[in-house]
Amino acid sequence: MVENMEWYRVFYFTAKAGSLSKAAEELYITQPAVTHSIKQLEARLGGQLFFRTSKGVKLTNEGELLFKYIEQAYNFISTGERKIAEMHQLMDGEIKIGAGDTLCKHYLLPYLETFHQTYPAIKFQVTNRTTPETINLLKQGKIDFGIVNLPIQDPKITIQESVSIEDCFIAGEKFKHLSEEPVSLETLVGYPILLLEKGSSIRAYIDWFTGRSGVTIKPEIELGSIDLLMEFTRTGFGIACVIKNFITKELAQSSVYEIKLTNSIPPRKIGIIKLKDVPLSTAASRFIELLPGNS
Repeated sequence: MVENMEWYRVFYFTAKAGSLSKAAEELYITQPAVTHSIKQLEARLGGQLFFRTSKGVKLTNEGELLFKYIEQAYNFISTGERKIAEMHQLMDGEIKIGAGDTLCKHYLLPYLETFHQTYPAIKFQVTNRTTPETINLLKQGKIDFGIVNLPIQDPKITIQESVSIEDCFIAGEKFKHLSEEPVSLETLVGYPILLLEKGSSIRAYIDWFTGRSGVTIKPEIELGSIDLLMEFTRTGFGIACVIKNFITKELAQSSVYEIKLTNSIPPRKIGIIKLKDVPLSTAASRFIELLPGNS
């Protein structure tokens, strides 16, 4: 076990300078202090590390051996300091993000592109999981932060609200007539319904909304992504519940049609989640500043 790191620091500077007096100058200490530290280290290691010459001091064989390791250690320390500086200047580093497929594609991707153009040296690792799985990854320290669908509650995480989103039901040509005027939830569930699989926060929110309205939805088909729901809806398999914000192009092109409810689904928000009391890297903090709700 290293007893005193300062002894090794004095040893390193003395070996590099080849002089007790020059080492003292570089270390801003007195020459007797240099001599004392070297003697302490020699006593600790049980052997002489320097011998005097007419020009200063030179390393003994034992000193040469020790210097190889100490020099390597100093190089590692210097490299570490440089890497930290580069990370603070966003010249190096990695950001680990957790987000579902839909949020990654429709919410996160544009900001990833913008950030990458500005800081091309920063690497991204994006893990696609549901909101509950993203929360678990955050708690395990496997991601820096997560992008999730709200609402959620967890005492161990900090939730930062971002943009509002709206859920809506959509139909293809087969059920287009339902988009002509608002319909009740009770009427809607008489048609084949397509929903995301259980386990996602989107599905949990829809189940909460329908349950609050006294209606139970038994989906005809359960799928793993919004994109699949869109395709199945267009094909005519049934009526799907999706996030309206992410299908504006399809609605504008009339490839699908929004079915308005007499009792609308309340809007909710996208959230940025972080572990409480765990600081983020400079790169992760800078990226979060780009996201909506952080201006």
